[in-house]
Amino acid sequence: MSPVNNPALVAELTQLYLTYETALCENDLATLDALFWDSPEVVRFGATENLYGMEAIRTFRQERPVKDLAREISNLKVVTFGNDTATVTLEFYRTIAGIPRWGRQS
Repeated sequence: MSPVNNPALVAELTQLYLTYETALCENDLATLDALFWDSPEVVRFGATENLYGMEAIRTFRQERPVKDLAREISNLKVVTFGNDTATVTLEFYRTIAGIPRWGRQS
């Protein structure tokens, strides 16, 4: 078993996350779809929605407002466990219609 936080894996997953973040803020649906597991088993919990299955996630992304998507990321943590398991957690801040919002993501 590889150690916790293999530097090469942490770097690779951090870059993948940053690709996701760019796609999210630019509403790049094709990249977002490519980065998510295309399965009815995938789950996405949002601030106001619980989405079960890739089709529900796709529908949500196609219908969501695309204004004010940019956000500031803090406390980004990528932790790997061996070669096959990892977690990515972070906090974010953004302004929506002039109202500051803070959130968490995992």
